Amino acid sequence: MKFDIHLAPASLSHIPSLARQAESIGASGVWANETQHDPFLPLALAAEHTSRIELGTAVAIAFARSPTVVAHTAWDLAELSGGRFRLGLGTQVKAHVERRFGMTWEAPVPRLREYLQAVRVVWDSWQNRTRLNYRGQHYKLTLMTPFFSPNPIDHPRIPIFIAGVNPPLCRLAGELADGFHVHPYHTVKYLAEVVRPAMAEGAARAGREMSAIEIATSTFVILGETEAERAADREAMRAQISFYASTPSYRGVMETHGWGETGAALSALASRGQWGEMPRLIADEMLATFAVEGTWADIGLELRERYSGLADRVSLYRPFTGERADDWRRVADAARSA
Repeated sequence: MKFDIHLAPASLSHIPSLARQAESIGASGVWANETQHDPFLPLALAAEHTSRIELGTAVAIAFARSPTVVAHTAWDLAELSGGRFRLGLGTQVKAHVERRFGMTWEAPVPRLREYLQAVRVVWDSWQNRTRLNYRGQHYKLTLMTPFFSPNPIDHPRIPIFIAGVNPPLCRLAGELADGFHVHPYHTVKYLAEVVRPAMAEGAARAGREMSAIEIATSTFVILGETEAERAADREAMRAQISFYASTPSYRGVMETHGWGETGAALSALASRGQWGEMPRLIADEMLATFAVEGTWADIGLELRERYSGLADRVSLYRPFTGERADDWRRVADAARSA
């Protein structure tokens, strides 16, 4: 089992130090996301200032970019990092694609399937100098002249991860992806009874083994050395879980546990902007189901026990700031010992 760290710095200037620290404490990989900052730029700096650790996006929004633009960025990061880069892609939801990115929205699963295929065809045209000829329903790529083709690289097989919550994207991961980012809004039951079976179904359709696909999780944690610290974390996690649980398209996670009515009530509160009322609907039983609780000394063991046999990579839903490096090392050591 690998232990990863998510980078969420306030500034790119912090990345070199954070990446070096992540590598020094024994993390297997670092991931950058697309929330307040570009997901790719931090990884260029991380690649330059590390030598061992894997680097990836978790995730970059696919439908905000053309497949060829993403292919170029991933190609350069793979070359710079010596093959340590992993391309993590997500679809986002319709409102964000249309209203935040100003792009068009289409059926996400068929479109993402073509996106993965198109990116790989572009890479093949560069590495093997094949004629670019990808023709799908959503993407058509037929022009790649030598002037626009980068040189072949030593590590052209760039792993692609996708992310999702519901079975259709899980099946697509099993069919085509090298890895799957499990949304932090998940439970062990949902992972075991919904995510993995759907991935296995997709893999079987494509004649693949599940072992060919890495499963990466980011986990809600209630973490602190004292009860007071953990109590504060409980309320923060209660609010975070209520936010994700209010998303109608994520309702299946709550329904797996028989909590569908709570999910519907949270959606209603969110639609009225009553965000402050939502956390109180996350009962203690729900909180314990979604989040792992412990001290820095035992949280790594808790992660290992929870995900052994279910996931290949684990991480905390908590940004790494460089503080408490010794504690992060203890978590990494415990998680990786599985």
